[in-house]
Amino acid sequence: MAESFQKKVSDLPDTILKNGLNNRYRVLEVSIIQRNGSDPEKHLTITASPSLEDTELCILRSGWESVPVVPGDIVHLEGECSSGTWVVSAQSGYLVLYPDLLLSGTTISSSIRCMRRAVLSERFRGSESGSHQMLVGTILHDIFQQSVTNNLTQEKVQELANKIVYGQKYLKEMYLLNLKQAQIMQEVEEYLPSFFKWAEDFMHNPANQNKMQLKLSNGGKTEDVSSKIEVVDILDIEETIWSPRFGLKGKIDVTARVKIHCQSGVQSRIMPLELKSGKESNSIEHRSQVILYTLLNLERRVDPEAGFLLYLKTGTMYPVSGARMDRRELMKLRNHVAFYLTHSTYKSGVGRQNSQLAALPPVIDDSQTCKYCSQMQNCFLYSRAVEQKMESVAFPPALVPVIDRETQHLKPSHLEYFSLWYLMLTLELQSGEHKKGYKNIWMTPSLEKEKAGDCVGNMIRVDEVREVSEGHYLHFFQRRNGAIPGTNLLVGDRVVVSGEEKGLLGLATGYVREVSGTKVSCLLGRNLSNLPKDTVFRLDHDEGDVGTGVPFKNLSKLMKDCPVSERLRNLIIDFQKPRFIQHLSSVLPPEAKETVANILKGLNKPQKQAMKQVLLSKDYTLIVGMPGTGKTTTICALVRILSACGFSVLLTSFTHTAVDNVLLKLAKFKVGFLRLGQAQKVHPDIQKYTEEEICRSRSIKSVTDLEEPVVATSCMGVNHPIFVQKQFDFCIVDEASQISQLVCLGPLFCSKRFVLVGDHQQLPPLVLNAEARDLGMSESLFKRLEQNQNAVVQLTVQYRMNSKIMSLSNMLVYEGKLECGSEKVSNATVNLPNLKKLKLDFGDASKTWLKEVLDPDTPVCFLNTEKVPAPEHAEKGGISNVTEAKIVLFLTSLFIKAGCKPSDIGIISPYRHQLKTITDLMAKWKENRVEVNTVDKYQGRDKSIIIVSFVRNSIDENLGSLLKDWRRLNVAITRAKHKLVMVGCVPSLCCYPPLEKLLCHLQSQAMISFFSMLIWER
Repeated sequence: MAESFQKKVSDLPDTILKNGLNNRYRVLEVSIIQRNGSDPEKHLTITASPSLEDTELCILRSGWESVPVVPGDIVHLEGECSSGTWVVSAQSGYLVLYPDLLLSGTTISSSIRCMRRAVLSERFRGSESGSHQMLVGTILHDIFQQSVTNNLTQEKVQELANKIVYGQKYLKEMYLLNLKQAQIMQEVEEYLPSFFKWAEDFMHNPANQNKMQLKLSNGGKTEDVSSKIEVVDILDIEETIWSPRFGLKGKIDVTARVKIHCQSGVQSRIMPLELKSGKESNSIEHRSQVILYTLLNLERRVDPEAGFLLYLKTGTMYPVSGARMDRRELMKLRNHVAFYLTHSTYKSGVGRQNSQLAALPPVIDDSQTCKYCSQMQNCFLYSRAVEQKMESVAFPPALVPVIDRETQHLKPSHLEYFSLWYLMLTLELQSGEHKKGYKNIWMTPSLEKEKAGDCVGNMIRVDEVREVSEGHYLHFFQRRNGAIPGTNLLVGDRVVVSGEEKGLLGLATGYVREVSGTKVSCLLGRNLSNLPKDTVFRLDHDEGDVGTGVPFKNLSKLMKDCPVSERLRNLIIDFQKPRFIQHLSSVLPPEAKETVANILKGLNKPQKQAMKQVLLSKDYTLIVGMPGTGKTTTICALVRILSACGFSVLLTSFTHTAVDNVLLKLAKFKVGFLRLGQAQKVHPDIQKYTEEEICRSRSIKSVTDLEEPVVATSCMGVNHPIFVQKQFDFCIVDEASQISQLVCLGPLFCSKRFVLVGDHQQLPPLVLNAEARDLGMSESLFKRLEQNQNAVVQLTVQYRMNSKIMSLSNMLVYEGKLECGSEKVSNATVNLPNLKKLKLDFGDASKTWLKEVLDPDTPVCFLNTEKVPAPEHAEKGGISNVTEAKIVLFLTSLFIKAGCKPSDIGIISPYRHQLKTITDLMAKWKENRVEVNTVDKYQGRDKSIIIVSFVRNSIDENLGSLLKDWRRLNVAITRAKHKLVMVGCVPSLCCYPPLEKLLCHLQSQAMISFFSMLIWER
C-alpha cells in the first residue's frame, strides 16, 4: 500500500514529518467505516516516517468524519494515542489539517455564514477597501488600549483622543475616505463616557458591578459560576500569537490579568479581551473570535477557559466561554477553509499533467448577505470564469442572472485571462509556501537554519529599546557566544523575531538596521522590552507572504466595470493598438520649449527618439534599455521634460534601489518630488523627500499638503491613499521586464499613459513553479506588449563595456545592434599600476594563462578548469565548487596586488551556495570589500573587473535550468567595464546551449586558456 501511494505522492514537495507534541503526519489512505447501523467513522492510515513506513491509525468519529481529508494531506493530531491508534471524537482530541497554514480568527469566524467569502478573503487579501466605520473603530481601539495600559484619568483620555485624531497617524485613511478630523473627533467623543464607565466598573470599583455567569473548571469539574470580574493589570496590547498546533494566528486586542471573585474564592487568570466598536450584538462571529483566542492562549500560558467581548459604544462586556464543543466546531470550520485553500488546483484523469482550478465552496443562497459582501465581485467573477464550465457545480437559481449581470461587461478573452492568471498565481503560491513560508521557523531548529544561511539564533536583547517613530522600535540583539555567521543577515532584510522557547513564535516583524560581528539591530513593529531579560531570540529571514495578495488584488481590479480597467483590458488583454498624437507642438507648451531643448542637448540620438515617442503617445511607450545604455539618465531626462511640460509623473520600479538611482539624479536638477515607502528601504540621501520626514519637519494637516508633481515608489508601494484619489498624466515603470505582469499593473491604474522601461533579453520575472512558467507566468507586461513595434524605442548606444566585452553580448543576443558611445569607451582598459612588479614576482610563470588573466589589453578571458580536479559539490543548501571558489579568490588577490581597488572588482555566480562558499573563504582571508553576489542582484550595475564562477563540473544528465537561461548569461557578461574573467569546466558547460554558443565564439577568438595548478601552488 505504501508503495502504491509512493507513486501518488512522488510529486508532493518535501514536508518535515515528525512524532511528538508538535507532530506532523502524512495521510496515506482514507476509508469510511460503518458497522451495524452505527454512525460512520473515517479511518486514516498515517505516517510520520519520510519513507512512508511505520504507519499509525487515526479514527475520526462523532462529527469529525465530516472533515475533508484525502491521501497526501498533512495533519497534526492533539489528544491520546494508544498502541499506534489515535481517536478524535466529540469528547477529546483535535485533527488539524495543514497545521502550518496559520489562519486568523477573523477568517474562521467569517466562514460561519459563508465559507466561500473566507476563502476568497485569504486569496484577495487587501482588496477590501476601508470604510468610515472601520477607521473610527481603529482609532477607538487605539485610544482605549493606550488609556487602559497607562491607567489614564478622564482628562488625560480626552487629551490622548485629541492627540490621536489630530495627529498624523491616520491622515492617509482620512484622506482616502474624504473625512475631516473634526468630524471623526465628534464621533469619538460619543464613545468616551463608555470607556470611563467600563474602567470604573471593571478596574476601579469592581465590587459595585453586576455579576456575570462564567463556565470555569474547579477541582476537575466544569461549572457555571456567578462572578465579579476585576481587571488587575493590562499585560499586552495587540499581542501576536502564532499557533502551529492549531493552525491559527491572531492579534489579541487586550491581554489582561483578571481576578474572578466567586462564591468558592478568588481565581487569577490571564484572559483575552476582544474590543468591538460596532453595534452591540454578541453575535456568533464575535464570540467565535474570542473562543479561538482562548485556544491561541494555550501556546503561551494556562488555558484561560474563557475571554471577554467588550462593546466600546455602550461599555457592556460579555463573558465568552471557550467550551470544548465550540472549540471543536470552530476547528472543523478551520479545517474546511484550509482544505479549500490547499486544494485549489487538481490534475484530473490518468496521465493528465495539466493542473486545473478546483471549485470554491458553494455559493450561499442568501441574496441579502451577498449584497453587502466585500468579496461579491470576486465571487461572481470566479463562478463565471471558472465554475460555470464545471458540470458538478450548481448555483442557487436566483443568483444565476445576478452573476451574469455583474460580469456582462467582460468578453470571453477577459474571462480566459482571469482564469489563466488565477491558476498561475495559485500554482506559484503553492510553490512559494513549500519553498519559503513561515513553517521553518517552528519546524527547523535555529542551528540547522543557520547553516542554510536563513537565520541567526542564540541572541539576547541588550541596551534600551528606542521608539524611533510611532510604532517603530529599535532593538539591539547580541549573540550569547561566538560570531554571527557571515551572510545570514544583511542590512535591509525583513526578519521575524521569535523566542527560542516554545510559544514565543512571531513576536514581531521588521527590518535589519545594522549587523556587526556579534550584534544585530532591528527596527520592529512591536516593543519587546516587556519580555524577561533572559529571553533567547532567533531572527529568521521573513520569507512569508509579503506581497502575495498584490497580484490577486490587481487581477480583480483589472476585471472591474469602470473606464480605467476597461481601457487597460483593451490594451493588455485584447492588444488594442496604442494611439499617438501627430504633432509635438500640440503637447509642448511654448514656455517649456527652451527647457526641453536644453535637456535634449545632453542626450544621444536613440534617447532623444525615446523622449519624442513618449510625448506623442496617447497610451503607452516601451523603451528597450540594452546593457549600459544609460536607462537611469534617460528616465531622469524624461521626468524633467514631462515635469517642465506641466505633466504629473508617477515613477515606479521593481526595486527601491532603481527608484532611488533616478531620484538621486533628479535631486540635482531641483525637480520637486515625494518619495513614498518605508524609510528603511530608502537611500539615505533621499530620506528628506519621504512622507515620514516631510510630516516630521512640516505641519501637515492633510495628505494634499504632500502632493508634488512627481511621486516615486516601488511597484508594491502603490497602495498609498494618494493613488486612489489622484490620476497621474504619466506613469514610468523602470525594470519593467523583471516585474510580474500583474504586479506591473498596480501603478497603471492611476495613470492616463504609461512608459515601460526594460529589456526582455535580461532577467525575466522570477517564477518558482515550473508549470506556471510553462503556462506563461514569466512573460512580463513589457514582453507582452512588445509585439506592437510602433510603440517600441531601442536604446543601443552603450557607455559601460569596451568593444571586446560588448561583442560577446552582440553575438549572443543583440544581433550587432549595441554600439559604444565613444572611442574612449570602446578602447578603455583596466588600470593596474602595480602590474609590472607583480609580473617580476612571478618570473616566467607570468607568461602562461596568468598573462591572459592580468593583461589589460586582453579584456575577455575564460579559464578552463578541465585539467585540474575541480568537482562540483551538491548538498541541501545548493551546488558549490570549492576549487573554483579558491581560484576566484586567487585571481581577486592578484588584481588587488596589481593595484586594483577591491570596490572595483565584482564576483558573480548563478549559484547562491557558491557565493556562500566564496564569502566564507573570503572571511578567512579578511578581504570582504569585494562584492560577491548573484546574477540577479547585479542586474543594472557594473564594475571595472567582473569574475564569473560557473560552478558546474559534472557529467550528470540532470543539468538544472539556471545555466540554460540566455538572459541570465547575458546579464553576467555585461556587468564588466574593462575586464571579464570567467572560470569553469568547458566540457561540462558545453551541455548548456547558451554557454556552448558563447564558448564556441571564445574559442574562435582564442580567448580560452587552460588553468594549471603550478602557478597557484607557487
